[in-house]
Amino acid sequence: MAQSDVIPLTISDENASDDDRLVTAARPNTSATMANTTFAGGAARNVIVTTTGTGDNEKTNTIVGTDVFGNAQTEVITSTGSAEAVAGTKLFLTVTSVTSSAQFAANIKVGSGTLCAQAVQGDLRIRLKGLSVVSGGTAGDVEFINGTPESGTTLFKARTIGTANTTIDRTIPAEGVLFNSGASVKYTLDTVDNITVFYA
Repeated sequence: MAQSDVIPLTISDENASDDDRLVTAARPNTSATMANTTFAGGAARNVIVTTTGTGDNEKTNTIVGTDVFGNAQTEVITSTGSAEAVAGTKLFLTVTSVTSSAQFAANIKVGSGTLCAQAVQGDLRIRLKGLSVVSGGTAGDVEFINGTPESGTTLFKARTIGTANTTIDRTIPAEGVLFNSGASVKYTLDTVDNITVFYA
C-alpha cells in the first residue's frame, strides 16, 4: 500500500497579549534587561512598547531578534509624547535585545501584541493540500503567506466566522497551492483557537 506524503501541522496559540513579557517596568538609557526572549505559546508576535511618562515624543526602541523562519530581523518602534502603548508591525519569533535611543521620562514596558504568525515550513518549497481552522470568538482572516509576513506574499485567506469552536475544513484540489519560498500563517489573537494545515 502506498504511503501518503502529506504532513499535518497543528498550530495553537491562545495566549493573551502580555505587555511586559520582554521588559518589565524600567527606564533603560541604552540596552534594557530582558525578562524573556521568546513568547508564551511559541508563535511569533508583534511587539508593543508602553510608556507611562510624557515628553517622550520621537524616542525610539530598537527591537532585535528573529522572524518567523528564524532569520535576523530588526524593527524601530517610535513612541509619542503621551503615555500610551505603541504596537510594532513585524512579527518576532525571538527578541534578543531592546535598545532605547534615550532614557524615557518614566518606566516603559515591552511585551507581546495580538498579531501572530507561525512557520509551516521555513525557506523550503511546499504544496499546501488542505486546512482545518477552529474559529475563536472573533471573526477574522487567516493568511497563508508565501515566505514571511514581512517580505512574503499572501496567496490566499480563510475567514473565521466568530463563533467559538466552529470548524472550517477545506481541501485544496489538484496538486494544492505552491509555496516556493516556504510558508507561514498569520492571524490575530482570538480569531482562531486552532489551525491544522496539511502540506507535502
